[in-house]
Amino acid sequence: MRKSAKITLYALFALLFFNLCIWYAVIQESRNGLLTVSFLNIGQGDSIFIEAPSGRQALIDGGASGIVLRELSKVIPWYDRTIDVVIPTHPDADHIGGLVDVLPRYKIGTIVHSGVEGDTATAKALVAGMAREEARQVIARRGQIIDLGGGAYIEVLFPDRSVKYVETNTGCVVARLVYGKTSFMLSCDAPKEIENYLVRLDGADLHSDVLKAGHHGSKNSSSELFVGFVNPAYGVFSRGCDNKYGHPASEVVALFERFGIPTGDTCKDGTITFVSDGQTVKKL
Repeated sequence: MRKSAKITLYALFALLFFNLCIWYAVIQESRNGLLTVSFLNIGQGDSIFIEAPSGRQALIDGGASGIVLRELSKVIPWYDRTIDVVIPTHPDADHIGGLVDVLPRYKIGTIVHSGVEGDTATAKALVAGMAREEARQVIARRGQIIDLGGGAYIEVLFPDRSVKYVETNTGCVVARLVYGKTSFMLSCDAPKEIENYLVRLDGADLHSDVLKAGHHGSKNSSSELFVGFVNPAYGVFSRGCDNKYGHPASEVVALFERFGIPTGDTCKDGTITFVSDGQTVKKL
């Protein structure tokens, strides 16, 4: 290679490196002490992407299919191929199907799961994928704190015991994301019985700024008692359009309206993103 060509090539590499440094600085500055929570538009199911002020990332569920990869590409820079924490809340396909595609694409630091055993092909594929990933695996238990850095953390509220052979929705991981004075209640597909059990355990401590409506707005979740104690400023229905289950149920929609809680719907609104500075939560 001629000397002039080498100089040109080195200059191009230097320019590329300089641009990457600028973009990294811009991204770091844009965080500026902010927690970002995105309820991804992945169709019928749940998938929640969290980026802490520290830059650490968590993904709670992945929807039913590889659509989650498309949505993740909108919230994770192209050069970032790591996710610090992944939480499959329970082994139902509309929560873990997409994670089967996420695991080989991203390097995962820690996987926190309920311990519920799934007997479907999708559940078995996820177990195999987790084994190949060689990430640290943790069985979720009430009281665990998942530190995301910068003052943000995820607190596990349920399960509080082994749920290996429990019905999948009943044994799902209920968590509360906290940053400063703000919080998000992430209630997976927990039925009313579990919601009311948490009310008896935690009462006023359940209050959160944002509530992801349990089980996509199913009539079997979002008990009046639970929603009342969470007392959110905003609710989210994560669901697919024209789903065969009729989510969200009309009685659940009416309950949120009666409590004066505005709601977003991933079917109608697409991905719904909130930003917290530790004092207030703003919907983007």
